[in-house]
Amino acid sequence: MAMGDSSRSFELLDKISEQAPKDNPRLLNYVAALRTSLQSEQKDREESDKLLAEYEEAYNKLTSPANRIGVFIGWLQEDPLPVSAEEAPADEDALPEEGTLADLVGGAAKPNLALIAVGEQEFVAQVDPKVDRLFLVAGSRVKVNDAYAVVGFLPPSRNGSMIKVSDVLADGRLRVGSDTPGADGGRIVMRGELLKEALIKAGDEVRLDPSGRIALEHYEKQESRDYFLENVPVIPWDKVGGQKEAIGLIRETIEQPLLHPEIFARFEQKPIKGILLYGPPGCGKTLIGKATAYNLTQEYSKQTGKEVKEYFMAISGPKILNMWLGETERMVREIFRTAREKAKEGRLVFIFMDEAESVLRTRSSGRYLNISNTVVPQFCAELDGLQSLENVVLMLTSNRPDYIDPAVLRPERIDRKVKVGRPDRDSALQILGIYLHDRIPLDPDLLRKWGGEVDCARKELIEGVVDQLWRKNRETEFLKVFLRNGSSDTLYFKDLISGALLKSIVDRAKNYAIRRAIADPNHISGVSLEDLTRAANEEYKENEIFPRGDTQEDWLQLLDYAPENVASVKPIGAHRGEELSRKAIV
Repeated sequence: MAMGDSSRSFELLDKISEQAPKDNPRLLNYVAALRTSLQSEQKDREESDKLLAEYEEAYNKLTSPANRIGVFIGWLQEDPLPVSAEEAPADEDALPEEGTLADLVGGAAKPNLALIAVGEQEFVAQVDPKVDRLFLVAGSRVKVNDAYAVVGFLPPSRNGSMIKVSDVLADGRLRVGSDTPGADGGRIVMRGELLKEALIKAGDEVRLDPSGRIALEHYEKQESRDYFLENVPVIPWDKVGGQKEAIGLIRETIEQPLLHPEIFARFEQKPIKGILLYGPPGCGKTLIGKATAYNLTQEYSKQTGKEVKEYFMAISGPKILNMWLGETERMVREIFRTAREKAKEGRLVFIFMDEAESVLRTRSSGRYLNISNTVVPQFCAELDGLQSLENVVLMLTSNRPDYIDPAVLRPERIDRKVKVGRPDRDSALQILGIYLHDRIPLDPDLLRKWGGEVDCARKELIEGVVDQLWRKNRETEFLKVFLRNGSSDTLYFKDLISGALLKSIVDRAKNYAIRRAIADPNHISGVSLEDLTRAANEEYKENEIFPRGDTQEDWLQLLDYAPENVASVKPIGAHRGEELSRKAIV
């Protein structure tokens, strides 16, 4: 029964109720029962119609074709007014942003057409009036039917490709793309609604919408990278044992030009840009680099009257080597680009490249591809680009400087070459004093001997172990080098000393004292001279291994022997006096 029929039935029932005799209760009861029955039937019919409508809606949804998902780009003015040749823009740069034509035609009418992207194609689409326009902003996802009309919107996508911004155009658009050789030259993308006012800089990353046309999210460039930024510890110059000559040269060539620029300008003397620290391993090249960054920053802050922060870029040569063609060159460009950016921010930038010979090796002229043939020119070009910056210092370290390409080491690129040699006796005393400081527990018997004077007890320990290392007897013999002129040299413990070895001796001696403390907790233990002497002997015993003839050349360079002057090397065995012959160097 339709709604109209139901209304008429109730009207007739009302007339019957009015004309029915009031003194006939049976008839009145029948009329009331009929009214109740009609009301119940009407309620059941309404519920049935509602269920039927829901079923029909569900059926239509299940049988209707699926909607495509597109990306809303912008609004277009419907039926734009014609533009004369005189009024037309002179070039493409004068066209309105985001493809809108409202500014071009000067119309103020409400736009009815939308520019959308579905996959790789763009469409001019109608918009269902039921769709709320507030949700249609650049980058939002929309539902598109078979006629490519916008019939709804979807929540923002949380997925999308991440890409680096290479440049920010004057109108706010972004140039994105990879610097990797062989990749495309990049492309231009628009900003999404949330990024209209965002401060985006070159080097930042953005997340693109699924169509790759609009930037939706902004991620600032990460400051810390495994081969870039490293925190510089507090290392004053007095914490660097020995190396007075190397430290003096570094302070003269790097520190003085920054602290007294007016004097250098008067003499038309430019500050040096690069310095090479070379020498045997474990002698403090990396420590000197970090100490330079810390102390120079402190002095420069005092000179300028404001706090200046250092930016120490610790780069390990082998880490930036990459098997993919052009990837190492890209990392070199990234390193120097970061240095230039931080220098413009007012920071003191230190580019510290350890094991430089692994990346900047001498180029070959052979027919086969050598990575140095492309990395070295890229490095030299980037280094030349730092000449205009006054607050960037490049420091290279190497155990084998003879492997580095001469183009890198020439003046005006690497202006100073500083040898970091093995410590002498006085330097060894100073280094041991740094590692065996007054906070380390010492042998209680030794302290009683000196009446509790810690400094006196430390001095006896340090001088005692240095005396042991500097003895020249059969117990401290290590190598015999036979020269081609018929003479021979005997190398003792002292000839192979290094700062790292001295630190290892102190650490090993502390382990001996710790073992005693664990074994007998009730007894006060501390480092003794016996611990240090035993540690020194064990340290050299573990390092008695000497390479065979095919790799001896590298070791001889570290021992300051020219390989062409050496006939053979005979390491002294563990039983002292037993000499183990080694193959002569060819």
